[in-house]
Amino acid sequence: MKAVVYEKYGFPDILELKELPRPEPGSDQVLIKVLAASVNKADWHLLTGDPFPVRLMAGLTKPKNKVLGADVVGVVERIGSNVTQFKIGDEVYGDLSGTGFGAFAEYALTNENQLAQKPSNLTYEQTAALPMAAITALQGLRDKGKIREDDEVLINGASGGVGGFAIQVAKAFGAQVTAVCSTDKMCAASEQGADLVIDYKRVDFIKGDKQYDLVFDVIGNHGISDLSKILKPKGRYVTCAFSMSLALLGPWYKVRQGKQFINLMASNSSSDLKTIARLAEEGCITPRIQRVYTLDDVPEALQYMANGGMEGKLVVTI
Repeated sequence: MKAVVYEKYGFPDILELKELPRPEPGSDQVLIKVLAASVNKADWHLLTGDPFPVRLMAGLTKPKNKVLGADVVGVVERIGSNVTQFKIGDEVYGDLSGTGFGAFAEYALTNENQLAQKPSNLTYEQTAALPMAAITALQGLRDKGKIREDDEVLINGASGGVGGFAIQVAKAFGAQVTAVCSTDKMCAASEQGADLVIDYKRVDFIKGDKQYDLVFDVIGNHGISDLSKILKPKGRYVTCAFSMSLALLGPWYKVRQGKQFINLMASNSSSDLKTIARLAEEGCITPRIQRVYTLDDVPEALQYMANGGMEGKLVVTI
């Protein structure tokens, strides 16, 4: 099978398209014929081995797994003897980050609990854009942020994958959404359902008088003392951009002010994939695809993501 391979840490120019043996599923595994994948920041961190703690998981001096790619959609090719949820020919999608990545290839292996049935109303390319980014938004808002109907929610970094899905997930829960993004991303944020869009180049939301029930932060570019000012009493702040100050000072703010500051580490689950698929089939979530690449173009896609300015997801067709 063809796969995009990296043997050492570095930048996209070290990636090579190679022929690898097709993997065979173990007793609890599913072999997927990959039809589409998408690019995430997690791929860049694994490729570069930066920040350094990534290497404690991925391999200290060189990567343990040679093929990147977490988001995957495809057709079940083979199943292990213990697999009960899927059969050969099923259209599935999922996040392979919990089982070694590997979506930038013609075939990929994962456990059945990392997959769900593909949303019936989406194309393969649209579906590939969903897993990691949409689940991050869902877990951040629902599980950590305890979002409620009519909550006033601010999303900082409301463009790209996670931010765009966060707008749509928050609206699905009945919240009032304020999106913060750059000037050229404002139309996209409005199209995804934001009630109000703030151009961060012109307005600093931290300096305003407005307070929110929940702030979901993709960027993580403000200090905890400033953030506390824009939270209502018992407000919640959740970020997927890890902050050491939140980890250290968050408990103190909760005791003194009743406000919660939470670092989010999202994780894949079959049940959340099913929830995302349901929201997609109900029309609550529509992936926004910025560019589509082929397997040969994965290095270009990763570099484009690293350059910033994302307005949607980058998808790879296999």
